[in-house]
Amino acid sequence: MDQVKAMKVFVRIYERSSFTLAAEDLNLPRATLTHTLNQFEAWLGTRLLERSTRKVRPTLDGEAYYLRCVQLLAELEEAELAFRGCAPKGRLRVDLHGTLARHFVIPALPQFMERYPDIELSISEADRFVDLIAEGVDCVLRAGTLSDSALIGKRIANLRQITCASPAYLRKYGEPQSLEDLRHHRAVNYVSRTTAKFSPSNSWSMVS
Repeated sequence: MDQVKAMKVFVRIYERSSFTLAAEDLNLPRATLTHTLNQFEAWLGTRLLERSTRKVRPTLDGEAYYLRCVQLLAELEEAELAFRGCAPKGRLRVDLHGTLARHFVIPALPQFMERYPDIELSISEADRFVDLIAEGVDCVLRAGTLSDSALIGKRIANLRQITCASPAYLRKYGEPQSLEDLRHHRAVNYVSRTTAKFSPSNSWSMVS
């Protein structure tokens, strides 16, 4: 039995809570995943996942073993890349904010694909909270502050915020002299779909 393959199968089923979704992610038949997991559990001498017709959930042993598997697989991948000098490969699932995607990511894709030809990108565009594990997403790109401390965030750029108005608007309503003045003006604001609140991390423009 290929223990590394079995660990990867177990981890993906655990994270997706579904044999079907895990099979799609790994590009393997569902029956292969079932057979591999059954063999793996028999080899370990314990049941890792409880299966029903509607849901897959981990056992207590499965919860503990999942954490060890994630750590071991990450260290193994790091060691392989260091000694084999391998370029990254495989499917990378990314969820992007629309404006950031159009202006920064999409224009750079040709260079990225030329540099990493073995990576298969799967890109979705949204502005909502994404459960990375449940939805099988590897990373998201968002503007603003990371509120979930369980996630690992890395700042990749600073974006300048601007407030703008047309000359016709300023002639009609006057020019604001302070931030407080903006409360009395008409504007197009960005409202986050996640929080339903105005987001200060996006541009603000006045309309007549």
